[in-house]
Amino acid sequence: MTMSMIDLRSDTVTRPSTEMREAMAYAEVGDDVWGDDTTVIKLQDKCKELTGKPAALFVTSGCMGNQLAIKCHTNPAEEIIAEWDSHIVKYEIAGPAFISGVQTMPLKGVMGFMSPAEIVSNIRPDWYHYPKTSLVCIENTHNRAGGTIYPLEDIKKVSDVTREHNLKLHLDGARIFNASVASGVSVKEYASHVDSITFCFSKGLGAPIGSMLCGDEEFITKAHKFRKILGGGMRQAGIIAAGALYAIENNIERLKDDHKNARRFAEEISKLPYVVIDMASVQTNIVIFNTTKDAAKIKEVLEGKGVLVTNDGSDKIRAVFHLDVSSEQTEQAIDVFKTLRA
Repeated sequence: MTMSMIDLRSDTVTRPSTEMREAMAYAEVGDDVWGDDTTVIKLQDKCKELTGKPAALFVTSGCMGNQLAIKCHTNPAEEIIAEWDSHIVKYEIAGPAFISGVQTMPLKGVMGFMSPAEIVSNIRPDWYHYPKTSLVCIENTHNRAGGTIYPLEDIKKVSDVTREHNLKLHLDGARIFNASVASGVSVKEYASHVDSITFCFSKGLGAPIGSMLCGDEEFITKAHKFRKILGGGMRQAGIIAAGALYAIENNIERLKDDHKNARRFAEEISKLPYVVIDMASVQTNIVIFNTTKDAAKIKEVLEGKGVLVTNDGSDKIRAVFHLDVSSEQTEQAIDVFKTLRA
């Protein structure tokens, strides 16, 4: 793959800018396992401010953050509720069962969002034949639904359900800053309705590595220990924390440019005869559409023309916009799509 390729496979493919690399190269460091890496501390403090949570823990990935949250909120032989197409269900390799010894009740959502009534109907009765329901997990934005934004009022309703039934609520906010910029709702407001939240620095924010897990102090104390058990204790982690810190200080507001490029792209390719797209799902930086042509073949042809995408099965394609895709490259990608004949 050459640098001239327009890479729409994911917002994880971004490369750190010169300024971010400089911040990383000259970061103050200590030993984070001992708790004295000053840049990690600064990053965690900044994320506590952003979320309004009392404590934060720097982790290697969103998967680790989600799995630590599940581990801390549950006991073995219990059950969690999550949307059937969520990242936790689809892409974390049965982590809840493997790491926490819990099973997952996957519920079919609408645009990635579970209705409070369906959550209530799937909370297990207190009977010895059943596992205890202990945790509900939601995702904002929802990746496989097309980067859709979980409406704040719906999150409040889910939060009310979990509190009424004495459950915990975890928010997989891998792309929560996309949701915040697009909706105008602060990350702190979203976080105020959940018990824990994790978010990624290595997606739209453009850092090379890392995620953050936030919650109350008791929760993070437990997560810190489990992070060590899973091999996630890092030493001079300030080098990568500096990239994450640069990202949240410089790359949040610019996410609106990615959203604009995604909308432009979706509007133009929706005019093509072989594309079927629900424009209501194009809310942030992800565009997912169906095609009447073979998706794998389209992917192959596009790569030969300098555009990288991903396909899901025989009829679905995903394109993701990020800081390494300019408006000019977006127009180029549109032009390439227009060369494909129905």
